[in-house]
Amino acid sequence: MSERAFHTVAADAAGRLTDHWRALATGALPVVPPGPPGTTLKALPQRPPERGEDLADILEDTWRTIVPQLVHWQHPHFLGYYPTNNSPASVLAELVTAGLGAQGMMWSTSPAATELEQRVCDWLAHALDLPSRFTHESGQGGGVIQDSASSAALVAMVAALNRASAGRWRDHGTEGRLRVYCTDQANSCVPKAARIAGAGRPVLVPTVPGTQVMDVAALARRLDADRAAGLVPAAVVATVGTTVTCATDPVHEIGTVCRERGVWLHVDAAYAGSAGLCPELRDADARPDLADSYAVNAHKWMRTGTPCDVLWVADRNGLTDALGASASYLSDQSTDADEVVDFKDWQIPLGRPMRALKLWYVLRAHGLEELREVVRHDIRLAVLLASLVEQEHGLHLVTRRLGLVVFRAETDERTQGIARRLAGEPDILCTAATVDGRPVLRAALGSPYADETTVRRAWSIIRGHAAAVS
Repeated sequence: MSERAFHTVAADAAGRLTDHWRALATGALPVVPPGPPGTTLKALPQRPPERGEDLADILEDTWRTIVPQLVHWQHPHFLGYYPTNNSPASVLAELVTAGLGAQGMMWSTSPAATELEQRVCDWLAHALDLPSRFTHESGQGGGVIQDSASSAALVAMVAALNRASAGRWRDHGTEGRLRVYCTDQANSCVPKAARIAGAGRPVLVPTVPGTQVMDVAALARRLDADRAAGLVPAAVVATVGTTVTCATDPVHEIGTVCRERGVWLHVDAAYAGSAGLCPELRDADARPDLADSYAVNAHKWMRTGTPCDVLWVADRNGLTDALGASASYLSDQSTDADEVVDFKDWQIPLGRPMRALKLWYVLRAHGLEELREVVRHDIRLAVLLASLVEQEHGLHLVTRRLGLVVFRAETDERTQGIARRLAGEPDILCTAATVDGRPVLRAALGSPYADETTVRRAWSIIRGHAAAVS
């Protein structure tokens, strides 16, 4: 393909994306695709082409076949799960990253990629007011960009198990004795990571009744009882912003318990951690001063496209001891002299793209103050939505934390009926969940195109379905 042809198609793609964003902003597109399962499969050939096709035709097929069957996570009426933001700066960075095609597994394979990631992770650590020991500047800890909070939890858990077993967590006689602890409010990625890492199902620590946050006294008792029984407490996972209600575990208190007992504390702050950009939203009880690792999804609330999770560790040796890989073809003078960071030893895979360029573009294009306003803006919209729920007869506000609004009807049956109706509504997406054994609906604000008008329009849709359920 000629350079001129590439420029033409790339310009066409940029124009289509711009039109797509405008359509989202005006609400001209549905949130949920209309086709039944198999719609896209039926539109795609069963075998690949023998001869290459024109990129312009492929781009046209993208908008004709693929885009109409996507759930539009950037839509202002997308209120499900938690937001996954994007921005033109992030999109441009992904294009440049893909075009450069750098491989950043080691410093020597792309020095600028590694050093940019070190600096950007330190930028964000300072912006979130994290402890200095989490920075590369400290010479002890540092940050690394993972693809998701799931990978961050797995990496942290492997490091914790490795430390607790002195490197023998996969040896005979150790398996089955190592323990990981969390509450039933932890994200599903936590028990999954524990299973993959070989620790089995995590021990569920009780929550304080009516709060959805970890009972610290119960944690301490369970750690001591398990150790007395010959088990090895290896890791505790605390959450800043639980998935269902955005509750925050008392991280500092948990950290004290873990530090006294030599247990690794990982903090999953995938969504709510971004609120730390705003000084007034920093929770002293949630400070990870005593944590061993801390993870935030920049792709949730920082206008950075997925995937972009930043994992910080207080002691980088905890990661490299567990995940370090060496071979003759990976030998390098700077690596052997311990003069550089090789991010291959901070993650599960060997290879890695240049992950930091996207976050670098976003931080520079928006600046911290604009990103703070993104958070504040979404919280204002959540406050508005919560007030509309409270004004509606027959509906009850369960909680409003940061950009999340959780509500239910006066009976479980009616709540479930509303959820079923909304599940079939293409112009909005909410997530059904359970709080204290009762069904609820979650609405998480975070679209770049949301404003008071779109919130009121979304509420009108929800209200209409609620009125139809007796």
